[in-house]
Amino acid sequence: MKRFLIEIFAWWTGTTWGTRLWIWRFGDFVGSDEFGNKYYQDKKADRRYVTYAGPADASSIPPGWHGWMHHRTDVVPTEANYAARTWEQPHVPNLTGTSAAYRPDGSMLNKGERPRVTGDYQAWSPE
Repeated sequence: MKRFLIEIFAWWTGTTWGTRLWIWRFGDFVGSDEFGNKYYQDKKADRRYVTYAGPADASSIPPGWHGWMHHRTDVVPTEANYAARTWEQPHVPNLTGTSAAYRPDGSMLNKGERPRVTGDYQAWSPE
């Protein structure tokens, strides 16, 4: 019962029943990415939707699908045989707020000492 209520009201945990009903009624499945996210296009309006494989996190959309979602291209990455450029790094979702987040030396959440000031910086002081 708890899971059912969460799927009705809590959009941040994944797809809600309202979204599922809307996509079933008005959406056409376009494709999915390597993370399991599924992409849909509205049958009549020029709207595009994504249902996330996990929690709703826009940073989990890879670059090819991001361009399609934001109408930068009308070609679906699965139809265009999208390939990343040689200079592009593999997609990594935003890790802020997780245990894998970037924590430089000297931060409160990381061991180590803060780097010493080298003297090439001069603090501004009002005259």
